[in-house]
Amino acid sequence: MYHIVEARIRAALREFLNQRGIHDVPVVTQRPPNVEMGEVATPIAFELAKRLRRAPRQIAQEIASELAAIPGVARTELAGGGYVNFYFDRAGFFAAAFAEAAHPGSREALASEPKCVVEHTNINPNKAAHIGHLRNAALGDTFVRLLRRAGRRVEVQNYIDNTGVQVADVVVGFAHMEQKSANEVRALAAAPRFDYLCWDLYARVTQFFEEDKTRLALRSQTLAAIEVGRGEEAELAEIISVAIVRCHLRTMERLSVQYDVLPRESEILHLKFWDAAFQRLKERGAIHLARSGKNAGCWVMHLDTGEGRGENSDDDAAGAATADPDDTAKVIVRSNGTVTYVGKDIAYQLWKFGLLGRDFGYRRFHTYPDGHIVWTSTASDGDPSAPEFGHATEVYNVIDTRQSYLQNVVVAGLRALGFEEQAARSIHFSYDVVALSPRCAAEMGYTLSEEEMSKPYVEVSGRKGQGVKADDLLDELETAARAEVDARHADTPEAERARISHAIAIGALRYFLLKYTRTAIIAFDFRDALSFEGETGPYCQYATVRARNIFRKMAEQQPDFSLAKLDDAAGEESSVKDFMKPGEGDDLWEVALLAGSLDAQVATALSAQEPAFLAKYTFELAQAFNLFYHRHHILSEANSAKRDFLLRLSRLVERQLVTALGLLGIEAPDKM
Repeated sequence: MYHIVEARIRAALREFLNQRGIHDVPVVTQRPPNVEMGEVATPIAFELAKRLRRAPRQIAQEIASELAAIPGVARTELAGGGYVNFYFDRAGFFAAAFAEAAHPGSREALASEPKCVVEHTNINPNKAAHIGHLRNAALGDTFVRLLRRAGRRVEVQNYIDNTGVQVADVVVGFAHMEQKSANEVRALAAAPRFDYLCWDLYARVTQFFEEDKTRLALRSQTLAAIEVGRGEEAELAEIISVAIVRCHLRTMERLSVQYDVLPRESEILHLKFWDAAFQRLKERGAIHLARSGKNAGCWVMHLDTGEGRGENSDDDAAGAATADPDDTAKVIVRSNGTVTYVGKDIAYQLWKFGLLGRDFGYRRFHTYPDGHIVWTSTASDGDPSAPEFGHATEVYNVIDTRQSYLQNVVVAGLRALGFEEQAARSIHFSYDVVALSPRCAAEMGYTLSEEEMSKPYVEVSGRKGQGVKADDLLDELETAARAEVDARHADTPEAERARISHAIAIGALRYFLLKYTRTAIIAFDFRDALSFEGETGPYCQYATVRARNIFRKMAEQQPDFSLAKLDDAAGEESSVKDFMKPGEGDDLWEVALLAGSLDAQVATALSAQEPAFLAKYTFELAQAFNLFYHRHHILSEANSAKRDFLLRLSRLVERQLVTALGLLGIEAPDKM
């Protein structure tokens, strides 16, 4: 509701300017620091003062007195040296926010709406997922939920690099170290936790190469065989990657993360996606064959990004003249003919926008419990009932900040091909890495030196086999949550305690991964994440449990009480005004205002591409409700009209908290 009224205020201000022939001054609104100063303010008079050569306060007075009536705004006042403050109709706001929360309209995007693609997770299908992958998935999935809340049509892609070096290394491990046949590996892949087996093997292969560098020839040989898709090595790669992807889907399902389509790199190669992109890049002169230097024999793209230069280099003519051309060149095709990751990703990005002129076939890969199907690419004709994938107008690639340079290369490739609009809508949704607190690393069984214990976080490395597997982490969290649930609800049925424990564990993890801004390095810690106090998922979940306990106890006191009646109650507007009067009712108004601000927070999080903003809002709403709960004794309130209002306010907060948590991918359990 806040979002709606603020939009009306902006529209009224724009109309005020238009009537005076002013069309190029941005309309800016902001939230005052306290409700005594209103709910929305604008500093627009200060900007107009420069142009009109008049005092800001004089202009603000004119705006305050001449603006047309705005639905939802009770009054408009001049403030300070030139601010205009808008005061909401509190009773009307509460009634509208309550009705909206009780009976939310459909936000399903129409099939004709422009589509945006969000690509996230993208775990190499060679080993178990680890905690860093969970941050990618949590960020990507939450951003998808926010976009859909805003009415956007979203397609969720999870790119599967099944022909890359990491898969090749595991194939080397099975074929050359373990001497396993394809049938033997297929049998292993059918057993539980095949991804764990490959995790250990991958670390051993790394050591295998380090012991004798000549063995790296096995990697090159295997990589080439996988890329052409022939022979036992290619068969092994297919067995391994498909089995690992299924493991990853199971892991992500535990976090309530779903996908629409799994485009595979093997089909990008076999369907000649890269060949089409390669030809276009050559024709446009975007890439060229290097004849000398360290990149001799490679097809390279020159980039003017400033990256790769020496620390003391500058952009003047002399510096450019003496710079090594190889320093600003990115290899797209290696001298042996294999395509680099970024080359294939340029082709993939073209496909996402529907610019390649080619498409995959699709087959059903997995069906989620709710019936949603995830499709995967195939080189064959595929299933004719498959939806249309790709053809996006906007693409978000959720990839960690270490890949920023490569993402810039992809965008440069689009620009080099003349696709300026699509390049501008290719967005790198970057984030920093996840590490472990020293305490967490010790709890997970890692032996740390004194120096490591003194550091703020412990870095992990999948290649070295160091890190926390995602499922191990989830198991540990569920075990810890289960101990708390068992202690509080020993008489609750086993299945229900398991569900509650799962909800708390996932809530703890997802909130912990989302509450930090994307640029922050996270040091994960069990105790901090699972705490029922402070800024945590369980704290936010508990606020919903507390609200539901009020309703349950109210039903015990008054048999005719029901949530359905509460949701349908219109309420006495006069009494609502009495309870939220300026001054004495400000504390209740602040709770109602915050609860009615959910979509404004969603809009802010989307605009900034920062899910942490929604996490912070959810915590603040939970915190405000807990303070409200301690100040107002609802069940023993003697004034029945006030008690009914307090119940309705509790219901509004509970609904908005459930919605906000749902956008974060967190369930609100009935008990904790």
